[in-house]
Amino acid sequence: MWEKIIACDRTYDGVFFTAVKTTKIYCRPSCKSRKPKKINVEFYYDNIEVENAGFRACKRCQPEVEYSPHIGLVRNVTTFLINHYKQKLSLQDIADNVGISPYHLDRLFKQETSETPRTYLEKIRIDKAKYLLKSTDQTNLEICYEVGFQSPSNFYKSFRRITHYSPSEYRSLEG
Repeated sequence: MWEKIIACDRTYDGVFFTAVKTTKIYCRPSCKSRKPKKINVEFYYDNIEVENAGFRACKRCQPEVEYSPHIGLVRNVTTFLINHYKQKLSLQDIADNVGISPYHLDRLFKQETSETPRTYLEKIRIDKAKYLLKSTDQTNLEICYEVGFQSPSNFYKSFRRITHYSPSEYRSLEG
């Protein structure tokens, strides 16, 4: 278990908790806080058991919470992207909206969703484009700009990568 906390292994979150006798704080195995001395650590398999032993939850990794402590941040980012997908957005714009650095945002978002904010935004735009292709008579170029792409070539490339069709081929599909 000691090796898992030194490695900050997320796969063991919820399986056991580490409690530090000197600080009276307990954490998830993946907590990024400074690592304590091995002799000061106790291991518990249940958060109620560790709290009954007199330890309080770490404010950084929030081990008492069932889900990831970053889920609120991810929800804020996805909401922002859905509401602003038509605009030209940089990672800095998204990071400014949630109040963290672009590097930290990119890393946390990818850790929680397995994709970057940019690829998530691209998927939103392609979903909107697919809807417009099937439900309107707008040209591919009009749709490209309507959903927030800055260049037609990027739109066509992204559309094909995600759907495996060109916009025209997608529009002509039955169903």
